[in-house]
Amino acid sequence: MLPHSYELPAATLLVLGGALACFAGHRLFKVVLAVYGFILGAMLASSVMGSSNTTGMIVAAIVGGLAGSLLLVFAYFIGIALVGAGLGALVAHLGWGYVGSGEPPPALVIVLSIVGSLGAMVLQRYVIIVATAFGGAWTVIVGALAIAGDRGAARAAAAGNVWILYPMTPAQGQRWVPVAWIALGLIGTGVQLGLTGRKRA
Repeated sequence: MLPHSYELPAATLLVLGGALACFAGHRLFKVVLAVYGFILGAMLASSVMGSSNTTGMIVAAIVGGLAGSLLLVFAYFIGIALVGAGLGALVAHLGWGYVGSGEPPPALVIVLSIVGSLGAMVLQRYVIIVATAFGGAWTVIVGALAIAGDRGAARAAAAGNVWILYPMTPAQGQRWVPVAWIALGLIGTGVQLGLTGRKRA
């Protein structure tokens, strides 16, 4: 988690990285993997440091971010499988919200994550397009909300974990967020399928 003074730069990076993923995620998948690997690595590494040690947190975030980027870029197929697993877990959580209450059973999450991983390997192009479009759209929304002064989004941006704010459970007075997320994700999917996701001749 980054110090409060770094929330605006982190939010700006989330908007830029999210837009890149949303509209050109398939064509630039390795770059997108590097960006999200950096965010994940920075989040994990900086959380180890004490919140009073600002310098240590920043150094840990940079080192962890670089390690996360390299890991996901060099593990391209693992990255694709992880994207599919993440989509499977997301479907489990969203679906369970309509069927039951609380968290979905771990077995359901595991099964859908495995199915998502296998599906991602078979349908790589389409899974990458949909995952990067919707993941990027959510990252853009969280970054934009943080820039606009939303406290929950600012905390998510500083923590480097944009999924702290869940798309289908918006804060009070933000019922428009899931609609905006789905609309932006669909636009990103359309752009990638129509332009940036086309296979090179």
